[in-house]
This record gives sequence, structure tokens and C-alpha cells, in this order.
Amino acid sequence: MRAATPSVVSALIAALTAAGVLCACGGSSAAPGTAAEERARAGEAAASSLAVSPLPGTPDASPNTQISFLGGAGTRVSAVRVVGSNSGPHRGVLRAYSTGTGESFIPSRPFLAGELVRVRARVRAGGAERRASTSFTIARRAAVSEAEFPVARGDPRAVQHYSSAPKLTPSSVRITTPAQPGAAPGDLFLAPYQGPGTPGPMIVDQEGQLVWFHPLPRGRQAANFGVQSYHGKPALVWWQGRIIEVGFGRGEDVVYDDSYRPIARVRAGNGYWADLHEIRLTPQDTAWIDALDPVHLDLGRVHGVRDGVLTDSIVQEIDVKTGLVMWEWHALGHIGLAASKNPVSRSSYPWDYAHLNSIDPGAHGDVLVSVRNTWTLYDIDLRTGRFRWRLGGSASSFKLGRGASFYWQHDARFQAGGLISVFDNGSDPPREKQSRGLLLRADEATRSVSLVRAFANPTHTLLSESQGNALSLPGGDWLLGYGRLPNFTEFDASGRVLLDGRLGPEVQSFKTLLSPWHGRPGQPPSLALSHSARGAVNVAVSWNGATEVAAWRLLAGPSPAALAPVRTSPKRGFEGRFAAPAGARYLAVQALDGSGAVLGVSASAKA
Repeated sequence: MRAATPSVVSALIAALTAAGVLCACGGSSAAPGTAAEERARAGEAAASSLAVSPLPGTPDASPNTQISFLGGAGTRVSAVRVVGSNSGPHRGVLRAYSTGTGESFIPSRPFLAGELVRVRARVRAGGAERRASTSFTIARRAAVSEAEFPVARGDPRAVQHYSSAPKLTPSSVRITTPAQPGAAPGDLFLAPYQGPGTPGPMIVDQEGQLVWFHPLPRGRQAANFGVQSYHGKPALVWWQGRIIEVGFGRGEDVVYDDSYRPIARVRAGNGYWADLHEIRLTPQDTAWIDALDPVHLDLGRVHGVRDGVLTDSIVQEIDVKTGLVMWEWHALGHIGLAASKNPVSRSSYPWDYAHLNSIDPGAHGDVLVSVRNTWTLYDIDLRTGRFRWRLGGSASSFKLGRGASFYWQHDARFQAGGLISVFDNGSDPPREKQSRGLLLRADEATRSVSLVRAFANPTHTLLSESQGNALSLPGGDWLLGYGRLPNFTEFDASGRVLLDGRLGPEVQSFKTLLSPWHGRPGQPPSLALSHSARGAVNVAVSWNGATEVAAWRLLAGPSPAALAPVRTSPKRGFEGRFAAPAGARYLAVQALDGSGAVLGVSASAKA
């Protein structure tokens, strides 16, 4: 996969340096062709590649927007002048990004709806100084219903229950095709919602046995759950919040360490809520997220109501440490209303004309986005916000070959070798018989796209009207999560099914991911005792999130300080069970690793 980059300038300079065009050499002054001149050229390149957002021409910037100046290393901003056409000059403060690649100007008061804002500043980068400017219009933001997305009933029998962990009641997971030889190693990462089970991020092994579950309170859901890197270490990352009936999320993204402790939160900036569709951390500890925002707009020119409401799709790059917005892009102003395949609303109900649902930063100062309701993938130039190309839809830059078309798609990603993957929903309304994972080759020279590979489940007809993903795995394998449907399938490179399973009926998971994971909870194992009708004591034990447990060892004795091992049992599934020996007064359980070393011990309990 192409490497993520925090800014257009750092990507540009890194590429030019690697190619030998730029030189980070020492030296004082010299003639043309020396290190000093190369440094000067690097500075000019950095200055000319500066991205200022809201980008010029943005028609619906937030009244609470900051002005973001994103460049290369050492970018500094001064002499900022911000003037609203109705609100007049705005004072503010400059705050630097933790990456050292720019600064944001934070106005001291909001802008006014409908006004034009003009910005001028001086920016120094790479030894060169230039003037920077942008102008944008402030949105007339619209209030919409906050009613929650209705919950499907599902099957109450398809819920997991554990005596030792009564608060953990996620959806069941049933493996219909066990992992075959060649299946990628790791655990499955899901975030089930809908149905009668508790929503929340969930890890299961490839046998469908629970590894970890984090229950969320009523009215909260999770999405985009998986393993990413934060501060150079593996971390759990997901979105959580409310999914409202008009079709998007209001929440935040969270980052947990391998002891299941929160270590970072990512919130949308400029007065928006983080939407559920994307959270991508970069090696520079920035985050790419999306937001959806309803605004008032005259929709008469597309046969809608004149006083209409349109839901705009927004991309932000956030500096995780400071919370500053480093870059922002709006679909409105770049994607024409006529490109939408979603019928325009004839009422005050917000028209979701674009519905951006994935973000993948590229290696050339660009970012790839999937916009579901235009059937199009867009490659955006970070400096200008304009499209480098469009793939699919009614204004494609490429001619699509046989089998390469897609509809209502999700999860577009750059892949090695210049390829692009996408999950082709093909439905809502149906355009195909099956949802598919596609691997495409886009040839910019010939402006043509060919189908390299397609994956579709050979035993189930799965047509998912929303959500879903196509994940590239080691060894050429692929994992499809079907989103609106409870299914997931792993394929090898030839399309053979290596693993197949499903959540409970009507249960959804926006994506299904697979990754190795090693977790050791900060809390001890949980113990529960129950008594049979004949007075026997039964012991149940679990350790939510512990991945290294190979066996459980039961301890018994006359007091908590005098416990001794009485029996050991291999770990099978999430919860272990023992029958306590007759006469035992106190009981506890140790968790053992594969070598027999003690990983943790439960609190003792009186029999």
C-alpha cells in the first residue's frame, strides 16, 4: 500500500530528495548547482506547494473554521490578515502543528453565515518566503433531526453470554467455513451494531471465539475498528458515537493501547463531528477523518426545492497531539450536483448527494476518496483541492474495461504496483447480483482501467446495500466484510474461500478487518461461582482481551492466603469452567501462558 503522508510538501520534498533532485547538504554560499542553490530550490518548491484551507472557493466553510497553512518541515506563518465581508477584520492566534509542517490561525470569534472571507499571510518555508491567500464563503448550516437510526430486532438467541463477564453481551459469531491452510494469521476485528446484542468493538479468533469486547452504552455505536500504529506501536483504533437517521455519525475516534487503556482521542475540528466512515492514522501521528454537514442550498437547478438542505462531505487531516486541523476539503464546490446518482429530495429532508466513505492518502501529494453516491473514486491534489483524476461515474477520466465498473462503492485503497482496490456494493438500488471486491489497474497513460481480479462469495448470494470493505492480506489473500449484511469471507489470490463466517441475523459491522494482535489487560481475570442443586460449586473464569492465555489453573484452600493448585485445564473459548473440589473454602484461578508461566490471577472468592 502506498505510504501515508501528513502533507503535500513533505511528500514532495521526500520524493525529490529520494530521486536526487533535492539535496539536504551543508555549506554556505556558492555558485549555481551547489548545495545552497539546491536548498533554495527546495524552499521554493516547499513554498509553492503550500496548502491553505479552507481551500479557495470553498462555498460552505464552518463559521468556526480555523485557517490552516500546511507545508513542509519548518513552515512558519506571519502577518495573517483575515477579513469577513460582513463581520470585518478578525484577530486570532497562530498555533503550530506538532509535525513542524505548518500552523493554524485560530480566529477569536466566529464568522457570519453567508459572508465571504478573505485571508492573506506571509509564509516562510525551506528558506523561501511567499505570500499566501485564500477566500471562502461561510455556510448557512442546517439543523436536522437528531433521531437515532432505527435498530433492527435480529434474533435474541444470537447473543453471547458469560457467567464470569455478565456485562459482555455482543452478537454471536458463527464460522461457516473454518480457516483453511493458507489463511492469513490473526484475529478478526468487528464492531457489531443493530440486533439485540450490545454494540461495541469486538475481537474474535478465527474459530469465532471472543477475545475482547468493549460494550458501549445505549444509543452509542462503533465502526472502523482495527489495529493501526500510534507512536510507532500497535494500537486499537475505532470510531464511536451516535448514528442518526439521516445517514451519518456524530462522534469521535479513539485510540487504545495493548492494555486496553485510552491513549488518544481524535475529534473533528472547525465545529464538526467526526463521522463513522474513516479514521486513518499516519506515521507522523496525524489522522485522516471525515465529517458530514447539512447546509442550506438552493436545489432548484437539480429539480429540488429552492430552500433545500444538502449534506456535504468533508475531509480533514487532524494533528492528533494538538487537535488542530491541518487540511480540509469539501465535496461541495468540487463535485457537481449533477454527478449524484442519489435522487434529489423534494422536501426539507437533507439530500445526501455525495456521501464520501473512505480516505487513503497517497505518496504524491494526493489523497484518494470514495464518494458512494456518484459511483466515483477521486484522486485529489492536496495543494489545490482539484482532481488529478476521476475513476467511475458519469465523468470518469478513464474508460472502464469489462467487469471494472462499480456502483454505490466503499473502501477505495491504493495498492502495491499502482493498483486500486474497492468494495463494489452494486446495490441500493441493485445494479448487480453480487457485491464484490475489485482490484483495478488504472493506466494514466492510456486513460483506461482494467479488472485485475474480482472476488465474490461462491456459496452465498450476498448483495450488500451499504457499508463493507475489501482488505488486502499478506500472501495475496483478501478479506471482504459485507457491512449491511452480517457476513465476512477470506479469499486466496485465485478466489478460493479460506474462511467464511457471519454475525447474528440483522447485525451489521461497517468493516471486518483481520490482523495479528497481542493484548494483556490491566485488570485481572474475572471469576464467578455458582452452586448446583446438590451443593456443588462451579467455577467460571475469563480474562477479557488476554491473548496469550493457554491454560487455566484452579487454586483452592482454607483461606485466600493459603491457596494451592488443584487442577489445570487448557483454554478453550472465552470462558473456562471447573468443578471445585469438595470442601474447598476459597477459590481463585491463574491464567497460564504456553510455557506454564503465570500471566495473571483472579481475586479469590469464598465457595
